[in-house]
Amino acid sequence: MTQPVLSLRGIGKRFGAVQALTDIDFDVQAGEVVALVGDNGAGKSTLVKIISGVYSPDSGSIEVDGKQVEIPGPRAAQSLGIATVFQDLALADNLDVVANLFLGQEKSRAGALDEEAMEARSWELLRQLSAKIPSVRIAIASLSGGQRQTVAIARSLVGSPKVVLLDEPTAALGVAQTAEVLNLIERLRASGLGVVVISHNMADVQAVADRIYVLRLGKNAAEFATEEISTEQLVAAITGASDNVVAARQARDAGGATPTPKTEESR
Repeated sequence: MTQPVLSLRGIGKRFGAVQALTDIDFDVQAGEVVALVGDNGAGKSTLVKIISGVYSPDSGSIEVDGKQVEIPGPRAAQSLGIATVFQDLALADNLDVVANLFLGQEKSRAGALDEEAMEARSWELLRQLSAKIPSVRIAIASLSGGQRQTVAIARSLVGSPKVVLLDEPTAALGVAQTAEVLNLIERLRASGLGVVVISHNMADVQAVADRIYVLRLGKNAAEFATEEISTEQLVAAITGASDNVVAARQARDAGGATPTPKTEESR
């Protein structure tokens, strides 16, 4: 393995009496899709917000391209090449695609907005993603769920990031729109970006991820190579069902070797 583009070691976060994260390790390589999964309350959102600069960790270190960094806020994350697409997408329905892509980072020339340059860059980003959007001057409110997700992902690429975090990118989408978004994730990987996908949909995770990190109760529960794990085994790791003797015996009785995840004890 080459040097990770993003590496977290020993990350901890507490909110009052609640220990949300404990000693979390997490790596992402360039040109790799890494899934982050876990039950509600496992700590996924907290970890994403630490990487994106919304929260500061209480302990541990973060490295980007092998250099230790501090991420005191979202703008700092962006300047380090970390882009995040949150589940709510944060798009302005009344604005067109161009305005949404460059909201807060508009291009200007001679003291005025450079609409021509922004429109050209918008088409460039959408072509990079093979997006199915009829016009960059159409209002966001007129787009489908999959198209809106496409715009949000395209916006994350405006600053030429190294890592893109996608929080529940296929939530509430239909079958065709989900396939469209999964294709977008494949294109991000093909372009050499590190991609982190946070999802509850195991089928989507196994369709696009190279590796899967499982969080449980704010700790690293397991790490799998996607090709070595079944849906049932993944769900067992998420819920903790694999920790009991009955589950282990059932896995043996099913035949074949059960892939051994990298657990906290084996690190």
